[in-house]
Amino acid sequence: MPIYELEQYELHVMKYRVTADDEADAIAKLFRGEGEPVEDSLDFVEVANDLGLSLTESPDLACRLFERGIIDGNDQIVPSIRSVRQVMSGPT
Repeated sequence: MPIYELEQYELHVMKYRVTADDEADAIAKLFRGEGEPVEDSLDFVEVANDLGLSLTESPDLACRLFERGIIDGNDQIVPSIRSVRQVMSGPT
């Protein structure tokens, strides 16, 4: 069987510290790249099902996923999947 690598969209949170006059100033400074990451604060929140691989670009994949019950006929994306690619062939 072939081996595949998949990228999945996930939501993570990261804490930053910034010296600022108020909340708005703190946000503005973070958006300008002035925040300092808090060490070891990266935390998984959830899988990002609102993002996904477009099915309009892969109608054959869409049919196979529909047959397996992964998507329904109205889905426009494969929820949470950014990419899937074969990285190794199976034994011959």
